[in-house]
Amino acid sequence: MGRRAAAWAALALVLTACSPEAPPIPQPAPSLPPSTTSTTAPRPPTSSAPAVTWQVGARPLPRRPDGFGEVEPTPPELVNRALPTNDLLPPPAGNEYASTIGAVPADVLARSTWQPACPVKAGDLRYLTMSFWGFDGRAHTGEMLVNAAGAAGITEVFGRLFAARFPLEEMRVTGPAELTAPPTGDGNSTSAFVCRPARGQQTWSAHAYGLAVDVNPFCNPYTRGDLVLPELASAYVDRSRVRPGMVLAGDATVRAFAAIGWSWGGNWRSPIDRMHFTATGH
Repeated sequence: MGRRAAAWAALALVLTACSPEAPPIPQPAPSLPPSTTSTTAPRPPTSSAPAVTWQVGARPLPRRPDGFGEVEPTPPELVNRALPTNDLLPPPAGNEYASTIGAVPADVLARSTWQPACPVKAGDLRYLTMSFWGFDGRAHTGEMLVNAAGAAGITEVFGRLFAARFPLEEMRVTGPAELTAPPTGDGNSTSAFVCRPARGQQTWSAHAYGLAVDVNPFCNPYTRGDLVLPELASAYVDRSRVRPGMVLAGDATVRAFAAIGWSWGGNWRSPIDRMHFTATGH
């Protein structure tokens, strides 16, 4: 090679060494195996209820000498209770209030607390379905057994509560196992007919006739002396700290029941039964 050719070759090597590297050629992404799919996870539905982990009925309480559970401080998760609702029935269409009144289906009667010894005949009860707003901000459908004499009025009451967006945690028929289950102090089901005596008495409760409704029991506890029911609901005894689901004197819930002639146990002196509405005064 001549001197001039060798010089040009050396210059070419220098220029090549000083040039930036060429960007790498993009490579196609490896294909997924046939059994694997790549999808975007759906966004979870929005909810106005806080994310609270609490399993209702999971922890039995030690019993007091009177048979009720020991009253314990309200767990932090339940001080501002707003648990989501588990749907038992399809929610109402279009978030509009809907209700039905009918004879009690045989399968519903079988899972209720009714028995031949109850003070009301099965034929004198009615099975209701009614829309309600949950603490999760969604509309749900609940179920209830009531006396036939009060069925139409009760559907009117819950129609007014729906219009007022008063929240309920759940509304379902009480089962017989709940009457003998160990107390857990954290129940909050809105219900009517329960074939049981009045608390601490031998006479039948108004619930045993289907003539009483308990609304959000945890948010509206029963108190007598040092007894609080449900037993973990002490945080809700202070009625000056208003939270969703509470029933207060003169509010929409009290007015709705008063409009059909039912009275409120929150007006009693002893016991004070804030959850309780009754057609009999008891």
